[in-house]
Amino acid sequence: MAEALPRLWAALDKGPNAVLVAPPGAGKTTAVPPSLLASAWRAGGRILLMLPRRLAARAAAERIAELAGGRLGEEVGYATRLESRTGPHVAIECLTEGLFQNRLLADPDLPGVAALLFDEVHERSLDADLGLALARDAQEAFRPELRILAMSATIDGARFAEALGGAPVIEAAGKAFPLEIRHRPGPPSERLESAMARGISEALAASTGSILAFLPGVAEIERTADALSLPASIALHRLHGSLPPAAQRAALKPTPGRKLILATAIAETSLTIDGVTAVVDSGLSRRPRFDRASGLTRLETGKASQASITQRAGRAARQAPGLAIRLWAEAETRGRIPFDPPEILVADLAPLALALARWGVSDPARLAFPDPPPEAALADARARLREFGALDDAGRITPHGQRLAGLPLSPPLAHMLVEAARGGEAELAARIALILSERGAGGQAVDLLERLRQLERGPPASRRLAERWARLVAAVAPTREPQGAARLLALAFPDRVARRRRPAGRDREAQYLMASGRGALLDAAEPLAAAEWLVVADAGGTGADSRIRLAVAFDDEIAGYAAAHATRVSDIRIEGDRVTAMEVERLGAITLARRPLAAPDPAEVARIVAAHLAGHGLDLPESEALELARLRYAEVQGFSGLPPLDDATLAEALVARSGPFRRLSDLNRTGFAASLVPPALRRALDRFVPATFETPAGSRHAIDYGREGGPEVEVRVQALFGLTRHPLVAGHVPLTLALTSPAGRVIAKTRDIAGFWKGGWAEVRRDLKGRYPKHDWPEDPLSAAPSLRAGGRRPA
Repeated sequence: MAEALPRLWAALDKGPNAVLVAPPGAGKTTAVPPSLLASAWRAGGRILLMLPRRLAARAAAERIAELAGGRLGEEVGYATRLESRTGPHVAIECLTEGLFQNRLLADPDLPGVAALLFDEVHERSLDADLGLALARDAQEAFRPELRILAMSATIDGARFAEALGGAPVIEAAGKAFPLEIRHRPGPPSERLESAMARGISEALAASTGSILAFLPGVAEIERTADALSLPASIALHRLHGSLPPAAQRAALKPTPGRKLILATAIAETSLTIDGVTAVVDSGLSRRPRFDRASGLTRLETGKASQASITQRAGRAARQAPGLAIRLWAEAETRGRIPFDPPEILVADLAPLALALARWGVSDPARLAFPDPPPEAALADARARLREFGALDDAGRITPHGQRLAGLPLSPPLAHMLVEAARGGEAELAARIALILSERGAGGQAVDLLERLRQLERGPPASRRLAERWARLVAAVAPTREPQGAARLLALAFPDRVARRRRPAGRDREAQYLMASGRGALLDAAEPLAAAEWLVVADAGGTGADSRIRLAVAFDDEIAGYAAAHATRVSDIRIEGDRVTAMEVERLGAITLARRPLAAPDPAEVARIVAAHLAGHGLDLPESEALELARLRYAEVQGFSGLPPLDDATLAEALVARSGPFRRLSDLNRTGFAASLVPPALRRALDRFVPATFETPAGSRHAIDYGREGGPEVEVRVQALFGLTRHPLVAGHVPLTLALTSPAGRVIAKTRDIAGFWKGGWAEVRRDLKGRYPKHDWPEDPLSAAPSLRAGGRRPA
């Protein structure tokens, strides 16, 4: 890292922005910020170091302070949502990306700040991408002298260099200790905890230092801990985001003996754990993905990306030669995705949409996002913010939206907190928000009320953050009665009000339907499964129905809530031949009641029936169908002046001419096709595409213009004797003559009658003369008189 620092200083002396790429363990997090303190451009300003997690922010500050020989809160400090150690003399402040974003939105000038260092930007969190884009915009508009540096070990340097206005990219080599990688796949049926125990046993025997084991989540960590048989000399630690800070510090703290740390991806980047010389990697990662249809963020477990497994393996060789044991086949690595998808492409964009509105930007293309937010997801987020009253119809932020944006919570939880204050329930809402936003707060119970009770019984420190949030809305004067936990939660997530549609059984879960239209399952052993109504706070899983992880019963309050929020809509349906109309009372997709609708809106009935006919067919009589085919053929051949003849338009016209009706059979189909032709065009239409063909014998036959091969007419062959000129339609198209026998069977088709008399007639005559002796079968049909009767002649 030392060899790259002079190049970095020179780049930041010359221009305001740079990108630093350094491998894991190079020391960029702890070495770069102190190295910039002596820069002339700093002029006494503070250096902000943004990291993706609270654990990393706190650990980085502690390490930088330790290396500088000082104490936290003096020259080096940190700030997270839960705690902070900072002061007026702090020159380097480590903080989470979300906290920085809130500061920037509150004051875009960033007074007293000289440089912004975004660490581990390869993780592509939503807060980091948005913070970087807003910082770049603030730099251009207000602070051209502000320095911005993007840092990571595995980064697409060119992408971030472009986002920072063509900034130079500095690459550092870092320290390189030997790293041995072993692949140890197990049988397909092997459980994850068994495979991890096997890999950990091998790592204990093959290495002398501590071991860091990567698992996708807390449940897998606990199952692995239960499956282990560790020697007494090995200390076991867990490391994940739901642990209290003290437990996280214990896992990171240097110890004289060996230890095993079972960790989630929280340990991938941003910090070095002293003494670790071996890594055991499950190869799995749990990523959040927002499901717009259900309004829920699902945690999906899948294969970790190549960038992630590289970072994990590098943890073993940061301080000494290391060993990485991977629990999959070596060939499988090449099939993994190179990087995790940017969070901006898969996350709930409501926080981003509110931040953009607060910043005064309606078009995100104005900002330098490494990847722009998807338009559909952003539009969906803005629609939900309008429902909260945070944005107006033009997409501008409202006073209520300004209040929400100023709170350190997601928009739904911020809305709940502000509205709860109007009923004097800010503290209750703040505790609900704490449980929903801080993993592990209040325990693991599915019932929200039980978690609230556990939170109350727990240490006061766990409630301090909620108390701080409640104080932020203390100025909101109570104006209504308290509503209780269920209705407060419904304020934040109205689409998650759920009604039971299948009770729990001995061997099946209770099934619920949420107002969003998505299903949700609740374990039969849960007492909440007896409730008909719930408000779902959290659910996950990859199946068609989400599995409820946190909810509250809504039975007692649902009547009042439904009275205030239910909508009444008409439900007009086609059931067989009948048109039925019902008034339906709903909460989103949940049906509360259905009643017959005595006087449905005629226009709505017409619209529904027309849509049904357009999709299923007009069911016209044969004569009407033939006439409609004629009109469509005329249109194709260039006849102008006809109305649109597509199915949807025709269906609307049929319904409009029929008057009141309650059955499809009541529709007035008689003369429908003819009614489509303006009177002034009828003669011209009949000349252009005649409805019938008149034979030399004087008979008339309907022309079928709907045939695949073109217009066609069936006519007895004897009626055409003497016909020398082939009939045409549309001025140039030969009419297909389907010639029939006296029994009405088609014996030949021709589009050239003169050629047929000269060629095909002889064979037809030989074949039919013996079967129909009473009919004329002349050798020369051109000189014979046409006939309509057996053995007869047309009178001269």
